[in-house]
Amino acid sequence: MLNVLAAEMSVGMSAMALTCLAAIFALQLRHSRPDADRASRQQKFATLGAQALLTYLPILVFRAQWGGMAGFFAGSLLLLLPPRIAWPAYAAVGLSMLLPPVLDGRSVLDSVYLCQSTLLTGVVVFGLTRLADLVHVLHDTRGRLARMAVTKERLRFARDLHDLLGYSLSAITLKSELIHRLIPGNSQRALTEIREVLAISRQSLADVRTVASGLRDMSLVEEVNAAEGLLIAADVDTRVTLQQGTMSQQVSTVLAAVLREAVTNLLRHSKADSCVIEAVQQGGRIRLLVENNGVQPDYRDLSVHSGSGLGNLASRMREISGELHTDRGPDGTFRLVAEAPAFPDRNRSDTDAMASATREAAA
Repeated sequence: MLNVLAAEMSVGMSAMALTCLAAIFALQLRHSRPDADRASRQQKFATLGAQALLTYLPILVFRAQWGGMAGFFAGSLLLLLPPRIAWPAYAAVGLSMLLPPVLDGRSVLDSVYLCQSTLLTGVVVFGLTRLADLVHVLHDTRGRLARMAVTKERLRFARDLHDLLGYSLSAITLKSELIHRLIPGNSQRALTEIREVLAISRQSLADVRTVASGLRDMSLVEEVNAAEGLLIAADVDTRVTLQQGTMSQQVSTVLAAVLREAVTNLLRHSKADSCVIEAVQQGGRIRLLVENNGVQPDYRDLSVHSGSGLGNLASRMREISGELHTDRGPDGTFRLVAEAPAFPDRNRSDTDAMASATREAAA
């Protein structure tokens, strides 16, 4: 615009030049939109063709004064065309600007200046537009990551709450039934069981509070001992093998949750009278086995809401680069095996956890 005004042309010529400038400005805004490269081929050729005409035809009238418009056309080519076509076309537009100063009788230095300014303007237009696109993508990505973090925290809370309350409520139910049987003939034993029910209830309340604050850690050794005591109280013959060695707190917590869910399922979904619990570490990996009999093929949980404990546990095992396998034998046995490295690689476990959260959020 400054070049046109400095040329001291007639009012009509100046008006025509400003009209062409406004048209190029509108086309450039269209080409610099975030979704401009998704336009159809016909639309791209139409708008680029219009910008090419508005770039080169006025040169016949305004000569070198109009040369600055070619840089925007060069930038539009980079934005809309495939790279193998865009970059040669961009270079051709820059070289074409060597001619207007020559037609105007100017020096070679002016031709070189107009050529390099055209190429520089094209790169600036292309770079600024792509930078704006990257800012939009960054904001969208941050929003997705925030939503994934919220989803992951919700899944953690739901899993922990299920693991803790499912086990505690099953234990309270079992001991309450035992108390009901003991009251008529063994009131002293019933009183002892009532104290244990109260202790479990208080511990459940504390567990819920720690889950809400995200500070819940569990010990595999303590959970094995608690499971053994609960199963013995339920008249289940229990054999325990504990050779767990050392492991990270995360692995200990997840395996303790696996054991707790396995015992909860045993009490709710079977009529077991024997159970084997093994926690053995070998070669840097720890293997937890829970096997019980008494599984009824036609047994169904009578509660209104069915649980999703095994699915939750499989997800939690993936967070520590572990695996969870279950199978049911023809003789009414149920076998659960959880295996994981004692000290999982942090980067890998974080990646697995994010992928797991993404899959579960999509589901």
